Amino acid sequence: MLAITNTSEEPFYFILTGIPGFEPMHIWISIPFCCLYIISILGNTTILAVIQIEPSLHQPMYLFLSMLALTDLGLTLTTLPTVMQLLWFNVREISFEACFAQFFFLHGFSFMESSVLLAMAYDRFVAICRPLHYASILTENVIGRIGIAIIIRCVLAVLPSLFLLKRLPFCHSRLLSHSYCLHQDMIRLVCADTRVNSWYGFGLVLLIIVLDPLLILVSYGLILHSVLGTASQAERFKALNNCLSHILAVLILYVPMVGLSMVHRFARHASPLVHVIMANVYLLSPPVMNPIIYSVKTKQIRQGIFRLLCRGKAH
Repeated sequence: MLAITNTSEEPFYFILTGIPGFEPMHIWISIPFCCLYIISILGNTTILAVIQIEPSLHQPMYLFLSMLALTDLGLTLTTLPTVMQLLWFNVREISFEACFAQFFFLHGFSFMESSVLLAMAYDRFVAICRPLHYASILTENVIGRIGIAIIIRCVLAVLPSLFLLKRLPFCHSRLLSHSYCLHQDMIRLVCADTRVNSWYGFGLVLLIIVLDPLLILVSYGLILHSVLGTASQAERFKALNNCLSHILAVLILYVPMVGLSMVHRFARHASPLVHVIMANVYLLSPPVMNPIIYSVKTKQIRQGIFRLLCRGKAH
């Protein structure tokens, strides 16, 4: 089989795939996709604007929420160009370099989302279990360092997998299964030994998809132990209600993430439509749903949005 590497003089490109079996309807399918992207961009930019404008929201919980909104915005803007140009204009080709750039940012922001949710779980643990020390533990400097550590962690996690994949020769087939560049999809086109890549990918799964949710579960176990052991029924309800938005955000990220990983590993021969739907749910659910969840469940965010809208009307 013919192998092509990135050192080939002939320009190498990948071919993206839209919705299998529904190609004639792409222009109609683009309408809900476009609406979801608009909701994500408007929702997350509104959250960021509200937190920046309202001094009362310059607290650890909302600073972490702004990190989550930035991550969701990055995830949205990473996939938007290739998805919409394919659905609108049937532009299916993407260059070798552009595909790897999208792969880096897509997986980087996805891992960053997991890391931010872990940091938010720590914030809830300190707020509920160590309320008297909350302000002294989560200072602005500490939050800044956590943010930098999250970025470094995600870059160091994604870069090796990028370089490990880029060094390998790609076979004659250039057809990807999605309208963006996923590592699980790209590695199928390699005609060489990918055991190192597979082992590294397995390590990443353990480090992020397994370890992060496990640590989040531990934090909530400690929160439940603390709340059930000392608080009154009203205080228990208030504490758990404060955590509800974060719990929903965790479920919205990890359920599709685990589902997509299971499909790629154990259902490779399933209908291509199943893979496409799972991948789109995984990538679109958190950026679209997180702003809605926090707007509905967090009183301070709702009030901030209302004041922001009132200022806009006044001007």
